[in-house]
Amino acid sequence: MKRLLAIGEALIDFIPEETGKELKDVCGFQPKVGGAPANVCGAYVKLGGKASLVTQLGQDPFGDKIVAEFTEAGIDCGCVKRTGKANTSLAFVALKEDGNREFSFYRKPGADMLLEAADVKEEWFADAGVLHFCSVSLGDFPMKEAHRKAVEYAIAAGALISFDPNIRLALWDDAEALKNVIREFAPLAHVLKISDEELEFITGKTDIREALPQLLTGNTKLVIYTKGAGGAEAYTSTTNVFAASRKVKAVDTTGAGDGFIGSFLYCLMRNEVTVDNLEKVSAEKLEEYLAFANRFCGISVTRHGAIASYPKLDEM
Repeated sequence: MKRLLAIGEALIDFIPEETGKELKDVCGFQPKVGGAPANVCGAYVKLGGKASLVTQLGQDPFGDKIVAEFTEAGIDCGCVKRTGKANTSLAFVALKEDGNREFSFYRKPGADMLLEAADVKEEWFADAGVLHFCSVSLGDFPMKEAHRKAVEYAIAAGALISFDPNIRLALWDDAEALKNVIREFAPLAHVLKISDEELEFITGKTDIREALPQLLTGNTKLVIYTKGAGGAEAYTSTTNVFAASRKVKAVDTTGAGDGFIGSFLYCLMRNEVTVDNLEKVSAEKLEEYLAFANRFCGISVTRHGAIASYPKLDEM
């Protein structure tokens, strides 16, 4: 099975030791390795795939922690750079009573933001089946151009491109700038994952079917629409399917969406789906992949943390 590469932030999530409180009222936190692209790699390797993260960490103990935990989890660190110009990014998280989160980021700048296009090497993509990225690292800093270079190399290698906007408004001074960069990068992806909470912000529509003409453009051949407990849908130009989610008691939704797309991409790679045959995947198979990702996500939210909460293949 081909390798997954992800590009973007790896950081430390400071998870609260108590739930049901706003961030300002939390008294204690536990440091956990996180960052959406890192979580996607974690999901992929938990299921038995090979994954590498293209990122940059600070020359600090938190960077050391991330490398150590990546190594232990089986995430390849060959594309991880270190710098003394900035510290590893941090994110403090509060978990509200409904399981949703409140964030405060320490990343002005973070080491990941300073990764440059010249730091991305074409040979990293030689055995890549898919490249995944999000919007957190698409601000007006060097990492944005590193993303463009990674997409260029991935396309040249024949890899699928996957994009999950994973909107974090707290990281942007200008919401319109975030919307514009998502609309700029989304058409570069063959697979676009979007949540019900993000749809209106990105498209101006509240109905996914009305929004599809805006989403199935450029390279995009498959749109995955996630609705949390409401299940997930998949759309191509000719097919649409739905898979329900099982009801579970969520204790921590950190990394849930990342686990969903990581496990979905695992299904694509396991079944040798490529750019050329992506649109030919049957409705039955798409429903099977959605159901698998829903189960993966459903297990994850019953446990604490992100990568640590992801099930292995035998648990599925």
